[in-house]
Amino acid sequence: MPTYILGIESSCDDTSASVLCDGKVLSNLVANQEIHKTYGGVVPELASRAHQQNIIPVVNQAISLANIDKNQLNAIAYTRGPGLLGSLLVGSSFSKSLSMGLRVPLIEVNHMQAHLLAHFIKDCNKKKPKFPFLGITISGGHTQIVLVKDYFEMQVIGETLDDAIGETFDKCGKMMGLSYPAGPIIDKNSKLGNSLKFVFTKPKVEGLNFSFSGLKTGFLRFIEKESKMKDDFISNEVNNLCASLQKTIVDILFEKITYAVKETGIKNIVFGGGVSCNTGIINKFNENKNDFKAFFPKFEYTTDNAAMIAMVGYLKYKKNDFSSIRKGANARYKI
Repeated sequence: MPTYILGIESSCDDTSASVLCDGKVLSNLVANQEIHKTYGGVVPELASRAHQQNIIPVVNQAISLANIDKNQLNAIAYTRGPGLLGSLLVGSSFSKSLSMGLRVPLIEVNHMQAHLLAHFIKDCNKKKPKFPFLGITISGGHTQIVLVKDYFEMQVIGETLDDAIGETFDKCGKMMGLSYPAGPIIDKNSKLGNSLKFVFTKPKVEGLNFSFSGLKTGFLRFIEKESKMKDDFISNEVNNLCASLQKTIVDILFEKITYAVKETGIKNIVFGGGVSCNTGIINKFNENKNDFKAFFPKFEYTTDNAAMIAMVGYLKYKKNDFSSIRKGANARYKI
């Protein structure tokens, strides 16, 4: 008998629902919240309100597009955390109610684990990463190096001490007057610029941890200094600034991961999270001459989506690893 899992994702500002059948995506819908662009970042209260408006139509359409009846669902998988508490509460409350109404098991999912396990969705990659591997979760809120020994045996061995990599892209983009989210714009502009035009200091952090706050501050001081001497500095140099900034961030990431490979002896590198679709990162790791293999998810599984939640739900369903409705949303849910 086929196993149908409904996944619900609401950790930040995207309301998403997906139906998987034995690990194959039948539907995967995402409702974006454009209102946050006005504020240059996600406003938690507005995000939770938008989730309340979106979740019923998104889930209903996901089930409809999967061409199944809701009573065929075997389980409901939802994001318990980490994320914005108000947003998580909307998704978790709805999932619990639907689970009780349909009398099917409820499965809690760690959002960051799901980013890495998205690679096991049947249409994600022809070649699946083999265990053990180093999972690299890079997004607007996280930057982690994770030692992954099995589907659910994961250990964070390195992480940012301050800003996340995606947050750094967005905040530096805001300094240049770019709209939110700035990461994709910086990536696009960098293709038109000279990455060697400007040099920015890379923070020195021991071990496998990261720090991006110093780079962000240094970038701000540099453009402020140059703008005082020339009013149109940013507008004239925006492509070169984007290219140089992106090169610096990519180099920081590459150096840390290379070090992690040497320390662990693990040569499979598996990326997950919204920043993993950055072309500078993809090119750097695919063109590297080091003896390791990089895996990148399909574009639709890089940003927050419910297909990855449903995939984890499917893996847990096969283990009879179900959750209790008494467990609340956890904004700081750790791997």
